[in-house]
Amino acid sequence: MARRERVVRMSVEQPLWRALTAYRVLTMLYADVLFAFNRDDYERPWVGAAFLAVMSAWTLATLPQVSGAARCTRPFLAVDLALALAGILLTPYADSHAQLQDGPTLPTIWTAGAVLAYAIKGGWRWAGFASSLVAVANIVQRGEPSRDTLHNVLLVWVASIAIGYVVEVARASERTLARALEIEAATRERERLARDIHDSVLQVLAMVQRRATALGGEAAELGRMAGEQEVALRTLVAGGLNRPSHVCEDASQGAVVRLVEVEDGPGAGSGGAGRDGTGGELDLRTLLAPHAGARVTFAEPGAPVLLPRPAAAELAAAVGAALDNVRRHAGDGARAWILVEDWPDEVVVTVRDDGPGIPEGRLAQAENEGRLGVAQSIRGRLRDLGGAAELVSVPGQGTEVELKVPRGKKAERR
Repeated sequence: MARRERVVRMSVEQPLWRALTAYRVLTMLYADVLFAFNRDDYERPWVGAAFLAVMSAWTLATLPQVSGAARCTRPFLAVDLALALAGILLTPYADSHAQLQDGPTLPTIWTAGAVLAYAIKGGWRWAGFASSLVAVANIVQRGEPSRDTLHNVLLVWVASIAIGYVVEVARASERTLARALEIEAATRERERLARDIHDSVLQVLAMVQRRATALGGEAAELGRMAGEQEVALRTLVAGGLNRPSHVCEDASQGAVVRLVEVEDGPGAGSGGAGRDGTGGELDLRTLLAPHAGARVTFAEPGAPVLLPRPAAAELAAAVGAALDNVRRHAGDGARAWILVEDWPDEVVVTVRDDGPGIPEGRLAQAENEGRLGVAQSIRGRLRDLGGAAELVSVPGQGTEVELKVPRGKKAERR
């Protein structure tokens, strides 16, 4: 299959950048007009004119920088805020009476645009930092700040932090929505495949099983194998072990759902199957699903169970060892069940069978005799991962092996 990619962008944040662009232009014009009408009141009007000329040129030249988060870099934010602070501190030099009355500063409300850029780009913490610097500059410029000065400073500080917080919430909502769309797309694809497979392959396998069983002899073995493949295929389709090629990203311009169709081939499994998009984790379900068959039932969550690759491989090997013990000691007629549970702090896999069980003391005796199947193949693997293996067996009622692997750094050990 040829590799194709379709990108769907969703951004609640992008309209804020467009609004900020318009705000900067309008407040620039407001500052210019206000100075033009009041230039006779300034002792050094050339200072104000020079600053406003620089501010206007900077505002127009940097409009692309405030068109989105990708272009709004940290150096730009630093220079932009420095220009606003310089305008505030130059106000008393252009008009010494500015310290004696609550008049506007040279940049006036254009300064808020610089603070809002911090809020939209970095959230409420960045907004608090920028607005605090503006507050200090305003207090220094006034000398003895009045009630109106403190009121304006507090208003900018609270408003910018609130906007920064809203932006962070919007980004989290975008990621959640992208994840929901990912799951919805995967579910629809799984249902479509299930319908197609049910109408073709599964019906053929079921027919082969019935006919071959009725014929007996060597055909019965073929029927048994067809039945096992039918069960395995049903488990694969119903479990939804899709390659997680629907990748949710938090791109610079908002959340992105990237739908990727990956080529099927010898190298496909290493590059895409079971990966979470970060390149370091594997979906445990893809390793355990092949164990499902006519006598092994596999039950797993609907979402990927992601573990570091070494941990997933070791846990799957421990499950395989447990199933080998079922076949070896419980007989070919025994049934087994694999249950996968995905918890926030650990992954639990339970392997249960309906065999005769293990007599009391038999495991200790086997370990003393040098047969270390359970001790090394199961418990040893889990111990190396920082986990644990618990075995419960009642004679005549089967055996249950519970394998626990913690999440985090402990699970990355081998």
